[in-house]
Amino acid sequence: MILLAISGAHIVIVVIALLLLFGGKKIPELMSGIGKGMKDFKKAIKEDEEVPGETPKVTPKDDNKKEPLK
Repeated sequence: MILLAISGAHIVIVVIALLLLFGGKKIPELMSGIGKGMKDFKKAIKEDEEVPGETPKVTPKDDNKKEPLK
């Protein structure tokens, strides 16, 4: 049985490898891109859960956002 334990030494090795591969300036850009991708993915999942043609459920938070009847 293989134990998959991550120690401090493993993390240091991975960080050094990333610095060597991408350089110090590219890593923040890479992390920003990953964050934006995750945000877009969560947004798409949330939009996909809404069924077309079905009226959205109104929660107490949404009551204040309704436009007044004319």
